Amino acid sequence: MRLYGFAGTRTMRALWALRELDLDFEYVEVDLTAGAHRRPDFLALNPAGKVPVLVDGDLVLTESVAIVLYLAEKRPETGLLPVDPRARAEVHRWLLFTATELEQPLWRMARHKTLYPAERRIAAEIPVARRDFLDMAPVMDTHLQGRSFLVGDRATVADIVAAYTLDWADEAHLLDELPGLHAYMKRMYARPKAPLRIAAAFAEARAR
Repeated sequence: MRLYGFAGTRTMRALWALRELDLDFEYVEVDLTAGAHRRPDFLALNPAGKVPVLVDGDLVLTESVAIVLYLAEKRPETGLLPVDPRARAEVHRWLLFTATELEQPLWRMARHKTLYPAERRIAAEIPVARRDFLDMAPVMDTHLQGRSFLVGDRATVADIVAAYTLDWADEAHLLDELPGLHAYMKRMYARPKAPLRIAAAFAEARAR
């Protein structure tokens, strides 16, 4: 398998899953700062021009959540994706909650802060997106009270995706008033096979 990605991005979710599952893979860096994601060879893999991309034989898979689910299916004995239908449904629930209710406001903030060209940025969008995140994050915070993980008594792909997303939120100081979520995120990153946190990963990439 080959994983195409760039440090600090949602690539870290796929990288984390590969490590937790002890799967062999080759990592191929796609330097976003040099525009490598817009080159024809990469666009042939993902026409959206985004990382990560997983290549496994003749399968080319994009979207980080789809990738971590696919990888977990390869090693069902690890429990990273439960076999029980009800527990699996809960994993899907929290994956979707994270992607729709937490990640989307973060993307909205990032786009209007730095990603869009200056003429497309709307400063008023940023506080609205912050409010959207802060309205929904307590749902996860409340759910985690008395729990170590989102589903059951062991880490699943839902925790990997959530921890990365919460680290992103922490970069924007959105967890300052959510100490429970902050502590959960830090516990996940304390796992032996966790990747670097976002800031450290970006710093390492810049130093190369």
